[in-house]
Amino acid sequence: MTDITPLRDFIRAMTRLADEGATESRWLTEGAALLRQLIANDTWLPEECAQPGPRYRQYLLHCDPMERFCVVSFVWGPGQKTPVHNHTVWGLVGMLRGEEISTEVKPGVPMAFGQVDHLRPGEVVAVSPNLTDIHVVENALPDRASISIHVYGGNIGAIARSVFDPVTGAQKRFVSGYDNAAVPNLWDRSKEMRAA
Repeated sequence: MTDITPLRDFIRAMTRLADEGATESRWLTEGAALLRQLIANDTWLPEECAQPGPRYRQYLLHCDPMERFCVVSFVWGPGQKTPVHNHTVWGLVGMLRGEEISTEVKPGVPMAFGQVDHLRPGEVVAVSPNLTDIHVVENALPDRASISIHVYGGNIGAIARSVFDPVTGAQKRFVSGYDNAAVPNLWDRSKEMRAA
């Protein structure tokens, strides 16, 4: 049985930031520090939220009841990548297992590819409409899955966003949704209470 205590502690700390009305700057600094602590250990992720599929998968781990933030596990099979896309809200990406390549894409006709971030376990990068919001992400490993933990300033699976044609710059609306029908049960603390 997976001990999801680190995820529960992370969500509590992020909820405190939300309750304090954190600015984007605080989310991207204090939230990033909290995410680095969470991804320093990879044993807490429930196995059902770590399964690759025929395309990359997006598993919701938690969504704040007021949709101020959400936590998502992205699982990339070998060779899998996203289309060029945006977020419209701030986000943090923390590498849990494997490696991921995130390439910034700048608007234009054709769109221009910019900075390339090669994320390894323990590393965190930010996205935001106020920083860099358009990119393409891919699994850097040809022979196994990679998993990153994402935190967004909203319920990312329900936010209308865009995918882009890199040649023409044309954009198309999309809503990503999630690949799981149920979220992990963070609040069953019965085992620890029985042991106390």
